[in-house]
Amino acid sequence: MSYEEVARATSERGDVVLRREGPVFELRVNGLFVMDTAESGSEIELARAALRLVDRPEAVLVGGLGLGFTAHEVLADVRVQRLVVVEIEEALIEWLRDGTVPHGPSYLADERVTVTNADIRVAVAETPPGTFDLVLLDVDNGPGYLVYDENRAIYEQPFLEDVREVIVPGGALVIWSAAESTALQKDMAAVFGSCEAIPHPVQLQTRDELYWLYLSRLPVR
Repeated sequence: MSYEEVARATSERGDVVLRREGPVFELRVNGLFVMDTAESGSEIELARAALRLVDRPEAVLVGGLGLGFTAHEVLADVRVQRLVVVEIEEALIEWLRDGTVPHGPSYLADERVTVTNADIRVAVAETPPGTFDLVLLDVDNGPGYLVYDENRAIYEQPFLEDVREVIVPGGALVIWSAAESTALQKDMAAVFGSCEAIPHPVQLQTRDELYWLYLSRLPVR
């Protein structure tokens, strides 16, 4: 494919590049593929799988804005009253707000959504216990294909324990990963009591691949 660069920004984590070929937009960080608009099924399924886990997903936290597909699908559920999206790359937020990503302004127009420019670890640490019914994390490519090495901690027990504290009893955590990770499943099970791994088939250009969703739910007290 022959891509045209649409926008570029540099942060302490490296280069964030938005490019396009025809109608397809692609996001790359430090030269690595993160996501595109041609295959958004797993980002959408991340939201749907989480929303199926609880009866009243009134307050939802999404870590990672990406190109907005997960947040948009969460907002499609009328049960959701409040959505907080935490995104560390300020430029990416602006590209969705100002229409550089064409569908961005409409996706973020819903009055129920707040987008916060922050590290998800800081945002979770500053959140009072029992704030959210659902937490969805898609901040990197998963523990096996990290774009930014410091994100490794997001997939390990200490941070998962922090996440557990901000979830109400009966609430749930769902994490997206580009590859199967038995270590992540084990750590989530250790923190939450159980963890289900669900493969999600995708087609990347001409290749058939599997992405993974990891689901854990807190017991109802």
